Amino acid sequence: MPSSHTATPDPKASVTDLAVPAADQVATIKRPRARSKNATAEPEPAAIATGDESAATRHVCVSLASLLDKLQAYLPEADLQRIREAYRFADAAHLGQYRASGEPYISHPVAVAELCADWKLDTQAIMAALLHDTAEDKGITQAELIEHFGSTVADLVDGLTKLDKLQFSNREENQSESFRKMLLAMARDIRVILVKLADRLHNMRTLGAMAASKRVRISRETMDIYAPIAHRLGLNLVYRELQDLGFANSHPNRYAVLSRAVLAARGNRHGLVEKILAAAQAALNEAQVPSQLFGREKTLYSIYRKMRSKHLSFAHIQDIFGFRVLVPDVLDCYRALGVLHSLYKPMPGKFEDYIAIPKANGYQSLHTTLIGPNGNPVEFQIRTEAMHRIAESGVAAHWLYKTPEDKPTPQQAQTNAWLQSLLDIQTENRDWADFLETVKVDLAPDAVYVFTPKSRILALPRGATPVDFAYAIHTNLGDQTVAAKVNNALVPLRTELRSGDVVEIITAPASRPNPSWLSFVRTGRARSKIRHALRTTQQAESVELGRRLLQSALRHEHLDLLTLDDAVWDKLLRWTGFKSRDDLYADIGLGKRVADILAKRVVALVSPQDALSAPLLDTIERLESRATHDAQTSLQLDGSEGISVRYATCCRPIPGDAIIGYLGKGEGLIVHQQDCDIARRLFQKDPDRWIDLSWAEECTRPFETGLSVIVQNTKGVLARVAAAISEHDSDIAHVTMDEDTQQATTELRFVVQVRDRKHLADVLRALRRLQFVVRASRAKNRTAGLGSGNS
Repeated sequence: MPSSHTATPDPKASVTDLAVPAADQVATIKRPRARSKNATAEPEPAAIATGDESAATRHVCVSLASLLDKLQAYLPEADLQRIREAYRFADAAHLGQYRASGEPYISHPVAVAELCADWKLDTQAIMAALLHDTAEDKGITQAELIEHFGSTVADLVDGLTKLDKLQFSNREENQSESFRKMLLAMARDIRVILVKLADRLHNMRTLGAMAASKRVRISRETMDIYAPIAHRLGLNLVYRELQDLGFANSHPNRYAVLSRAVLAARGNRHGLVEKILAAAQAALNEAQVPSQLFGREKTLYSIYRKMRSKHLSFAHIQDIFGFRVLVPDVLDCYRALGVLHSLYKPMPGKFEDYIAIPKANGYQSLHTTLIGPNGNPVEFQIRTEAMHRIAESGVAAHWLYKTPEDKPTPQQAQTNAWLQSLLDIQTENRDWADFLETVKVDLAPDAVYVFTPKSRILALPRGATPVDFAYAIHTNLGDQTVAAKVNNALVPLRTELRSGDVVEIITAPASRPNPSWLSFVRTGRARSKIRHALRTTQQAESVELGRRLLQSALRHEHLDLLTLDDAVWDKLLRWTGFKSRDDLYADIGLGKRVADILAKRVVALVSPQDALSAPLLDTIERLESRATHDAQTSLQLDGSEGISVRYATCCRPIPGDAIIGYLGKGEGLIVHQQDCDIARRLFQKDPDRWIDLSWAEECTRPFETGLSVIVQNTKGVLARVAAAISEHDSDIAHVTMDEDTQQATTELRFVVQVRDRKHLADVLRALRRLQFVVRASRAKNRTAGLGSGNS
């Protein structure tokens, strides 16, 4: 039943407040909806009844006046009317829902919309801000939003909606998947993340009503994900406030103590700040540099972080105050810098030119730290008005979506590239925990600025390596990297880059990513590209290995893979549940299916009369048939199989050894010596997964094996043994020795690379001829799991 509501005007309200139509003050209730599970179940307060109300309820007023004041400055009346309609819809949807503080829930979407209005977001973004919780909390469907407000607004709301309806194993997975969904929407439309940041900022401002445990969890999520995103987009005001609010709620006692200390210091240093401001302004005026000067206080979190990172007490933090200088143009920035450097002495190594080399988020300023009048360091930031707008509002200062026909600004291009890199990461990395951790690393605010040989500047996270640099340039460059030069000197690929380095990548067309790179790369892009390449390579190699294994098993059944017709293949694929032959081959190559069993099934399909007898062939029959298996039907290895074939480190087989292979589930083929003790024990437990192997006549690479060399404990013995190994064309991959050096003899343990058993024998003979060598032999089996191996 329709009802009317009367609101009592605030005597302090402005003319604008009182001029807002009643529809803006109180929504017309289209339909009641059940409270969400998060809503506070409170009875509706009694209404101020009017004459036509038979059963009245009161709806607490949430004014649109402040929001409309901001919007009227840049939106036409027609757009304001659409925003009023979105407000009415949201207010009706949230009827009866309250925040933990006791306020009507609609106050939150209105506050989020006001923050978006401060950034001068367009009509659709403001509507999405008002409607952003209707789908999540109140069950409003996408179709309803499209019907009332159009597909663009509905898509923005959908991008902001969490995945609460899906079931995840834990909260972290939920967080990752929600962020993944928001990321996809953000790449399509940057307004999604801007509204989300406004939403998170208002939630952080009103976090006090939550339970302590919830405050800590939300604060950590904010500082791990949302504050770095704000920084990456250049929204520095939001970034600093989110950090301070997160610090206040996650460490309330530390925040309170530090706040009191800063307050006391503010009083003690007030005179000093005024003195520096007056002196700097006078010097700039005398040099005829038009400028505005502001004193600013560092955020509590930045002070706390400096205390933690440098292990300092608050008393030893000198630069809690800084100064900002705004000038008309870029040339004036450098003129102002010269004036300040003539006024106070600059501290060596404390000057950064972010005008010539902007930060990755588009930030530009000159930073310099000077020795103040009392000997304390004083930081100045010098920038133009335009730089200041970008520094405070970042990507919100010039819209990516507003004028798509225009040429993008450098910041727009950088933001687009960053969004695309995040999309690449989420496309190639389906593990939720690893994805979230990768994104956190990629959002790290610290950066180094390095140069290509053609003087192009790249911003990379602190700790980045030449491999990160290569993948930042292009995926193919990263995949084919074999070496790197930094400042014209060859360096290891794990070398950490520093600002100002000139990096050159050396490539080889046949090179492929090395799994060991994952242990030192820093950027999410590099990590995801390496993993993607390794998975792709493993898939291709697993397909080839699986094909060879099935061919070998079919030959034992007197069949040939090439003679199987399409009808047999169709039946085999239906029986296994695969869509293609390559999928089946890959499963065989990864050890998820046994080729012998599939070969028996093919026999049954080729000879229908044998269909009943084929499944009855048991393990003993297959093992007996293997005993008569000759070299022509066994799988041959030549070392070119790649990562789908690994050589067990417990026995380290080399060409010339009798070998056998284990098809570990999902691990590919693991090669052991036939007399390996570990292989024998595992064969007794799971004989079906073992296949005969043989070596090809010519192998393509050397193989690793172990040496045990017992020597007299004399000076220089290790170097002389290593020299003897190298002289016989064998490379040393690893070496260890006994820690007790007081004994007369010591054991040196090497992992060396040899071509075959004959090559190994040559190396051992050379070692035995050394007079200080007591014994030299091939290392025996050591404790190692079956899964351990090296490709």
